[in-house]
Amino acid sequence: MHGKSNSRGPATQILIVDDHPIIREGMTLLLNLQEDLHVCGAAGSAEEALVAMVRQPDMAIVDISLQSDSGLELVRTLRHRYPDLAILVLSMHDESLFAERALRSGANGYLMKLEATEHVLSAIREILAGNIYLSATMHEKLARALAVPHTKPEGRIAGLSEREFEVLHLIGLGFSTREIAQKLNRSVKTIEAHQANIKEKLNIRSGKELMRFAIQWMESQ
Repeated sequence: MHGKSNSRGPATQILIVDDHPIIREGMTLLLNLQEDLHVCGAAGSAEEALVAMVRQPDMAIVDISLQSDSGLELVRTLRHRYPDLAILVLSMHDESLFAERALRSGANGYLMKLEATEHVLSAIREILAGNIYLSATMHEKLARALAVPHTKPEGRIAGLSEREFEVLHLIGLGFSTREIAQKLNRSVKTIEAHQANIKEKLNIRSGKELMRFAIQWMESQ
């Protein structure tokens, strides 16, 4: 392990993965002010993140929505290749929709960007202590779900891929196919293909029915 050290030993080495330079720079400044933490690298894509793993970080902070990649897919890859790596998912997406998927993908915690400045340090230290980090509200929701073992919190959408899940989420927020393509940095044809897969998996016949389902699903969360 390399980087600065203090009286308690070497600092925890952290890799930041986010496609927004301002977020990477701000997070780096915040974490490097801590005696026990040190940012050893920053990446804007999954490919850059995997290359940066040569620096042997102890923890990765991963944005769930990278421009050209799925953050959840990157989390799964990191967990498979580096079983001991601590992973905190940082996202603008609602915790109630994505936290459980992040944990299933291999993350040790989930933090919304709106709360990052206030809670990121406690989230990092909670995970480094060997615990899972979620908000108190999300802890309670998952505890309730686990108390009823025969129910699936995601119901019909459990079989969707991460990208299909993201597309359904954006449909439910009212975005058009073209707007979703722009947000996910994909072609309209690719998004249409995802929508076709979603309709097939959910046994939905039309685009209007898909939109109605997505909106109702979002409102039920």
